[in-house]
Amino acid sequence: MYELGKRMCSAALVVLLCMGVIACGAKQDPMEKIRDLDFTVIAEDKLPEELLDMIEEKKASNFKMTFQDQGFVYICVGYGEQETGGYSIAVNELYETSNAVYIDTNLIGPGVEEKGKSSPSYPYVVVKMEYIEKPVVFD
Repeated sequence: MYELGKRMCSAALVVLLCMGVIACGAKQDPMEKIRDLDFTVIAEDKLPEELLDMIEEKKASNFKMTFQDQGFVYICVGYGEQETGGYSIAVNELYETSNAVYIDTNLIGPGVEEKGKSSPSYPYVVVKMEYIEKPVVFD
């Protein structure tokens, strides 16, 4: 009788542990990607005037900011003053998680032909997407 009770207790413990592991696995990771987001890279001449003024004030230093206008959010990433022109910026990812919108960008250096030029540049990128009621996290 003692042996049967011991086995039942062990079996119940195994079931409870399995249920705990399954329940923990069912929780969604807040960093887990739900979906990639559609966006458009916006040229400087298409930016709202207020946003363009804000970028002008900040462009000499690295900056990361958002701007909302008419149901859209503009996500801006600037890389500050660079010694030459010819830089470009890649948007590696823009996606939504359960608690935020994540953007990952990368500054790409100038080609060989641009390296000898001495005029500074202020590379930045602005992406436009439909407004989502979540904070933006810059990676």
